[in-house]
Amino acid sequence: MDIPRPQQPKGRKRLMYGGAALAALVTVTVALSRLEPAAPSVDRGTIWFDTVRQGSMLRQVRGPGTLVPEQMRQVSAVTSGRVERLLAEPGDTVQPGTVLIEISNPDVQLRALEAQQQLAAAEAQLVSTRSNLRTQILAQEATVATARADYQDAQRQADNAVATTGLFAEQEVKRLLERAEQMEVRLKSEVQRLEVFKSTQDEQIAVQQSQVERLREVVSFQHSLIQSMRVRAGSGGVLRDLGAPPLEEGQWVLAGMRLATVVQPSRLKAELRIPETQARDVVIGQRALIDTRTDTIHGHVSRVDPASQSGTVTVDVALEGELPRGARPDLSVDGTIEIERLDNVLYMGRPAYGQSNSVVGIFKADPDGNTARRVNVRLGRASVNQIEIVEGLAKGDVVVLSDMSRWDAVDRVRIR
Repeated sequence: MDIPRPQQPKGRKRLMYGGAALAALVTVTVALSRLEPAAPSVDRGTIWFDTVRQGSMLRQVRGPGTLVPEQMRQVSAVTSGRVERLLAEPGDTVQPGTVLIEISNPDVQLRALEAQQQLAAAEAQLVSTRSNLRTQILAQEATVATARADYQDAQRQADNAVATTGLFAEQEVKRLLERAEQMEVRLKSEVQRLEVFKSTQDEQIAVQQSQVERLREVVSFQHSLIQSMRVRAGSGGVLRDLGAPPLEEGQWVLAGMRLATVVQPSRLKAELRIPETQARDVVIGQRALIDTRTDTIHGHVSRVDPASQSGTVTVDVALEGELPRGARPDLSVDGTIEIERLDNVLYMGRPAYGQSNSVVGIFKADPDGNTARRVNVRLGRASVNQIEIVEGLAKGDVVVLSDMSRWDAVDRVRIR
């Protein structure tokens, strides 16, 4: 016999269904909140990977530069003038006496003629001074001789009067004695005047002679100015240029203006421009390698400029051995300087966005190779293509070295 079941109220059934639906909704919401956001995708072919290694790392710095002559002579205009002829061209081999340029200036020639005229007048004056002084001395010697004769005559008369006392009146004897004294004083005076003439003769001639010598130097200088208008190389080598901009015939040049440059092409050095942030570790004597695009040249650092210009420091590298055939002045080169060798360190390729002694976020690939996560890495000393890892990575880790700045907002990317 069937026993009828008591029916539950319909309102209670609805409450049970609603509670179950609410519980399911809460569970799904919690599960979704715990899921990570979808990682953006990165094309594997557009990024550059590298593996963290451990061992010896060679620190280097690199910079562009040019080959310049170790010995370079600037030829400048000694005087202003007009360019009459250009007798050489850039690239010509020249000797110290090779005439490069001829210039002219009538004013220089006129001043030379005036200086020559003044010299001739001074030399004539010197001859006249010597003649006049000699004449004065001869005349004074004659005067001295006359005064000596008069003195001797007066002295004899006075002696005779004194010796024959009684024959001459007392007044006459006194007069003769006074006359003898007067002649003696006169003689001494004329002798002193003669000595003065003789002592000042050399001084007067020396003054005039010095004037002549100064005028001779002026004439020699003016003559050198005329000779300098035939501009010579001054040293052997290769003519690098004829002014900058190049000189032209008929052009007026000023004194001190650079007319030409002569260089020694077989004696070159490299001038590298090293970034000032990397140049602090560069010292004299460090090894360097110069790349001329077609050859490489070994060398060593010979000078480090103490000043910085436009964010770079100029470093001179002395080249060793025979230069390759393609080496020439002003050739653009790249130079690499060896700073030091670091032993037993962790290192990797230098990332596009990392600097030495800094902390950066680098994407490290997961073991499956399909995703990469950002990790903070402390970087140490840097080289041209490599950088030391202080902490944050381990040997064998695979990292992304490409610029990932566009993904700064996420900590994980998917590599497809």
